Amino acid sequence: MSKRLPLAPLAAAIGLGLSLVAGSLVAPTAAHAEGEIRIAEQFGIVYLLLNVVRDQGLIEKYGKQEGLDIKVDWTQLSGGAAVNDALLSGSIDIAGAGVGPLLTIWDRTRGKQNVKAVASLGNFPYYLVSNNPKVKTIADFTEKDRIAVPAVGVSVQSRFLQYAAAKQWGDQEFNRLDKYTIAVPHPDATAALIAGGTELTGHFSNPPFQDQALQNPNVHVVLNSYDVLGPNSPTVLFATEKFRNDNPKTYKAFVEALTEAAQFAQNDKGAAADTYIRVTKAKIDRAELLKIIDNPQFEFSVTPKNTYPLAEFLYRVGAIKNKPQSWKDYFFQDAKPLQGS
Repeated sequence: MSKRLPLAPLAAAIGLGLSLVAGSLVAPTAAHAEGEIRIAEQFGIVYLLLNVVRDQGLIEKYGKQEGLDIKVDWTQLSGGAAVNDALLSGSIDIAGAGVGPLLTIWDRTRGKQNVKAVASLGNFPYYLVSNNPKVKTIADFTEKDRIAVPAVGVSVQSRFLQYAAAKQWGDQEFNRLDKYTIAVPHPDATAALIAGGTELTGHFSNPPFQDQALQNPNVHVVLNSYDVLGPNSPTVLFATEKFRNDNPKTYKAFVEALTEAAQFAQNDKGAAADTYIRVTKAKIDRAELLKIIDNPQFEFSVTPKNTYPLAEFLYRVGAIKNKPQSWKDYFFQDAKPLQGS
């Protein structure tokens, strides 16, 4: 019998300080006029650009240039499935999630809500980590293991795992490891992995959670997403075509704000680290955080990089029905980002 995971108590007990802020979704509302934007983010350094935007009031700043006093509402969710549901229900206007959830919702709304990406949040390697010494590669996971992901089968971590499985066993076996995955928020999964003693022995994570887990000598890297796909933009922001068309000034202010935030974070890592700690209230040592952010494989940028191979793969294995011809099919073509892939 599988052991029930005491995830929330674990998170509190070991004092990671990774607070789970549950975003409560309001009931679907009617389309609103220019001057309001509701943004959903998730957990981790990959959302740092949104932390900068929030901390510096950049949407409000660029809104004033458009003659608007923009009201910004922030919500924190966990998992691409929850984010996609919130966007389609009308509870949020801007969704923050992985390329996996983006491609799923782009495929399902094509010709209807026409959801597309607004911008990337940067390029970051994601690690699949484990506390099981027997697990050296993905081929070593068994029915006794469970792998935490933000959303089963939909999250970009799930899609990375499927991509790796297809490379290992062939496209027909792309979902071979799905049965071992469970949906757990990054903070709780990190706590459970460090504490040990449960069937959760793997976590396809993101920074800083993967780095914090690796401080435990019992935790090691099984897979690096860059080794599977090369440097890429795993996390993006997306919206419906209606929101973009109905709110051109608000939308423009958001894109401009995000672009300034990317330049700020890329050019001043120390200030970026301070912003992350201040906004998220994460109990993480500044020097440790700065070391993570200063990783040469990190790049804060609104321009998507190397997202198309995953899109092509998902079409090839039947996970999406529509084949994009390039990244431009699932990104709105605005002045920014300029050149992507």
